Amino acid sequence: MNGSTTLTHHCVTSLKTLTPHITCLAVHRNLLYAASLNLINVFDLSHYAHIDAFNGSPVSGFVKSIAFSGSRVFTAHQDCKIRVWLITPSKRHRLLSSLPTVTDLLRRCIVPRNYVSVRRHKTRLWIQHCDTVSGLAVNESLMYSVSWDKSFKVWDLFGYRCLESVKAHDDAINAVAVNGDGTVYTASADGSIKVWKRDGEAKRHALVSTVGKQKSTVNALALDGDDGAALFSGGCDGAICRWEWRGGENGVAKMERLRGHGGAILCLIHVAGLLASASADLTVRIWQRERGGSGYCCRAVLEGHEKPVKSLVAFSGGEGDSNGVVTLFSGSLDGEIKVWEVFGLV
Repeated sequence: MNGSTTLTHHCVTSLKTLTPHITCLAVHRNLLYAASLNLINVFDLSHYAHIDAFNGSPVSGFVKSIAFSGSRVFTAHQDCKIRVWLITPSKRHRLLSSLPTVTDLLRRCIVPRNYVSVRRHKTRLWIQHCDTVSGLAVNESLMYSVSWDKSFKVWDLFGYRCLESVKAHDDAINAVAVNGDGTVYTASADGSIKVWKRDGEAKRHALVSTVGKQKSTVNALALDGDDGAALFSGGCDGAICRWEWRGGENGVAKMERLRGHGGAILCLIHVAGLLASASADLTVRIWQRERGGSGYCCRAVLEGHEKPVKSLVAFSGGEGDSNGVVTLFSGSLDGEIKVWEVFGLV
């Protein structure tokens, strides 16, 4: 482990879901959301009690991503749909709609030009994903969905309408991230990361940069804060790359490559100056920028899961204590969620 200091950490508790195989985690309004197969479990972070479980129907397949806008929860599913849920005052969850909506489908199905070819002898409306929806990202009034069908779509969060569909990659898209100014990053099994910006007049997204093709599938993305000063990517080769946006013709430049994991990188998050990475090697690594230097080094290794760690979520501070503490949740394919506290941030 590089670096002169390590971060102190300990496991606060472990949570179990009703079904195994944690596919994604998310935190919103002091609630922890844990998707396990098709079921979404909800825990109250005040006392780590299980308070709700929704989407009990197995028809939707695995839940791949969870995003939020106010009192609404958006979930991405293996059945090519996005579902919209309302958080009730009692912290229960009620289905509001699925995307695309029936109204949008009916309105567009009568116009032949709204159909696109998705494979030989098969067409579908352009507002529909035709494979697993693998990721969601919300930015103000817009939501971005990416799919294994190689496209990303843009949704109006108020009208639930699909505004745009972009054929973005040559293979499945595994991750999406959007920064505060609306710049969109997509990562794919084709080994590339692409950068998109929305044209203010045309209201269409245009490709502004492609990060050079890598030999490995890119599985995960994380941005350093809302300004997106740095982008982190992780793939099946077990390496994490740090990129910085140079603008102009230079586009995105690789700044460094972080190694330490012995398996594929499955998830990345950035919080309070720390980068956390989850891997198929059953561990979580915490990285931090070196003092006086430009590079990151590994400060801690979190161990204890019995299967690959699929998802992470974290927030800084705790009840009455926001100084130098990060609470991190790691979800594994063993069906267990570990709650960690990481100390010693500088």
